[in-house]
Amino acid sequence: MSFVSPGQVVSVRANYEDGTKPTGWLLFIHPDFLWNTPLAKKINQYEFFGYRVNEALFLSDKEEQHMIRIMKSIQEEYHANIDQFSQNIIISQIEVLLNYAERFYQRQFITRKISNHAVLAKVEDWLTDYFKRDDLMREGLPSVHEMAENLNMSSNYLSSLLKVQTGQNTQQHIQNKLIEKAKERLSTTDLSVSEIAYELGFEHSQSFSRLFKKKVNLSPSEFRQSFN
Repeated sequence: MSFVSPGQVVSVRANYEDGTKPTGWLLFIHPDFLWNTPLAKKINQYEFFGYRVNEALFLSDKEEQHMIRIMKSIQEEYHANIDQFSQNIIISQIEVLLNYAERFYQRQFITRKISNHAVLAKVEDWLTDYFKRDDLMREGLPSVHEMAENLNMSSNYLSSLLKVQTGQNTQQHIQNKLIEKAKERLSTTDLSVSEIAYELGFEHSQSFSRLFKKKVNLSPSEFRQSFN
């Protein structure tokens, strides 16, 4: 089961090897249909709209039948006589569908522990290698998109996976590795706070100091003094 955002291209092809024709359900929702509804305000919270096709939701037979029942309910309401309640009923059913999809994705993340642990290891290795680079001052801090691309994943899927497995999203993992590296430089070198900030890819040392204070509850200078 896949979800796509407005503007994305969708194609369905037959299996030419055995002549099997694709079957299933497609639900297209015009943005105007959701306008001025509670779902319109929260639909961006469903991160799976940004997942790639190869990050699709693999439903169990029971889950699939449950989703089909919801789709049929939407279909029946859509083809019924339209009245003042029709839109709200359909939108409420769409929201139920999305909430179940979110639940089933959580199940998928949990049941794929072995492969997910491999992803966690790759995240750690990639961050370690990135912060060892000599060109951080020129390249700047790593972005969520850059990491996801290097791991051949969408940014949303990677963040969702990490949140389920560790309780922290991709940006938080990047910041944690950054703070780890900053602590190392503060405790093992005589470089000034500004020099360390630039070395780690910050354009402004104040931004580095604010992040460090937020994460450690000490300023970089206070950390260095307490360590010594």
